Amino acid sequence: GGTTKNPTYQNLGDHTETVQLEYDPIATSYDRLLEMFWGFHDATACHKRQYMSAIFYHDQEQKQIAEDSFKKQQHKIGKTLATKILPAETFYDAEDYHQKYLLQRCADVCKSLRAAGVNLKTSHVAARLNGYCSGNGSKASFEAECTQLGLSDQLTEMARRYVKQ
Repeated sequence: GGTTKNPTYQNLGDHTETVQLEYDPIATSYDRLLEMFWGFHDATACHKRQYMSAIFYHDQEQKQIAEDSFKKQQHKIGKTLATKILPAETFYDAEDYHQKYLLQRCADVCKSLRAAGVNLKTSHVAARLNGYCSGNGSKASFEAECTQLGLSDQLTEMARRYVKQ
């Protein structure tokens, strides 16, 4: 959502910090993702461009779904939404030190993942551990999922220390 070429954290220009989601439309819908979007943040808060609330669409169908969802949400809460609906353009990845930022605070887990050749930016395992290490998810759900994630015993023990009860 900006025109500056190759922005960085120090030279963001007119860009907005955001995430780009790739999803399987067989497993979930764009509508469902929008419902989650509305549920996980305050869309009425006005922020500077860097942190503004935005939905980026890739085609006219997504644009229409986003606009309909926006109207429904605004009606539901009875307040003006600050969220912008904008066309998706070039997406620039954040610098490596911003990737899975909360996971990187768990230095031993991060070091172990990197040693195993895991790309923090693109790894599903890193994304799941980022959530657990940042206090999201229960110990029970971690225990149920750690085998599916293919974690070594050593990495499981390291990560377990950061997971909430």
